Amino acid sequence: MLKLALFFLVISIIAGLFGFGGISAASAGIAKILFFIAIVVFLVLLAMALLAGKAIF
Repeated sequence: MLKLALFFLVISIIAGLFGFGGISAASAGIAKILFFIAIVVFLVLLAMALLAGKAIF
Protein backbone atom coordinates (compact mmCIF):
# COMPACT_ATOMS: atom_id res chain seq x y z
CA MET A 1 0.00 0.00 0.00
CA LEU A 2 2.90 2.32 0.67
CA LYS A 3 4.21 1.54 -2.81
CA LEU A 4 0.93 2.80 -4.27
CA ALA A 5 1.12 5.94 -2.14
CA LEU A 6 4.66 6.58 -3.36
CA PHE A 7 3.57 5.91 -6.96
CA PHE A 8 0.76 8.46 -6.73
CA LEU A 9 3.10 10.94 -5.05
CA VAL A 10 5.57 10.66 -7.94
CA ILE A 11 2.73 11.05 -10.46
CA SER A 12 1.57 14.13 -8.56
CA ILE A 13 5.04 15.69 -8.65
CA ILE A 14 5.52 14.96 -12.35
CA ALA A 15 2.05 16.28 -13.22
CA GLY A 16 2.73 19.40 -11.19
CA LEU A 17 5.98 20.02 -13.04
CA PHE A 18 4.19 19.82 -16.38
CA GLY A 19 1.41 22.14 -15.23
CA PHE A 20 -1.45 19.67 -14.80
CA GLY A 21 -2.80 21.08 -11.55
CA GLY A 22 -5.99 19.02 -11.39
CA ILE A 23 -4.25 15.70 -11.93
CA SER A 24 -1.53 16.72 -9.49
CA ALA A 25 -4.02 17.59 -6.75
CA ALA A 26 -6.01 14.40 -7.29
CA SER A 27 -2.90 12.23 -7.19
CA ALA A 28 -1.67 13.96 -4.05
CA GLY A 29 -5.04 13.38 -2.40
CA ILE A 30 -5.01 9.69 -3.29
CA ALA A 31 -1.43 9.37 -2.01
CA LYS A 32 -2.40 11.02 1.27
CA ILE A 33 -5.39 8.73 1.77
CA LEU A 34 -3.36 5.60 1.00
CA PHE A 35 -0.61 6.73 3.38
CA PHE A 36 -3.03 7.21 6.27
CA ILE A 37 -4.72 3.87 5.56
CA ALA A 38 -1.28 2.21 5.65
CA ILE A 39 -0.54 3.84 9.01
CA VAL A 40 -3.87 2.66 10.45
CA VAL A 41 -3.28 -0.90 9.21
CA PHE A 42 0.22 -0.82 10.70
CA LEU A 43 -1.06 0.33 14.09
CA VAL A 44 -3.82 -2.31 14.14
CA LEU A 45 -1.35 -5.07 13.28
CA LEU A 46 1.11 -3.75 15.85
CA ALA A 47 -1.56 -3.81 18.56
CA MET A 48 -2.58 -7.33 17.58
CA ALA A 49 1.05 -8.50 17.69
CA LEU A 50 1.57 -6.96 21.12
CA LEU A 51 -1.59 -8.58 22.46
CA ALA A 52 -0.68 -11.95 20.96
CA GLY A 53 2.83 -11.67 22.41
CA LYS A 54 1.46 -11.20 25.93
CA ALA A 55 -0.92 -14.16 25.55
CA ILE A 56 1.97 -16.51 24.84
CA PHE A 57 3.74 -15.83 28.13
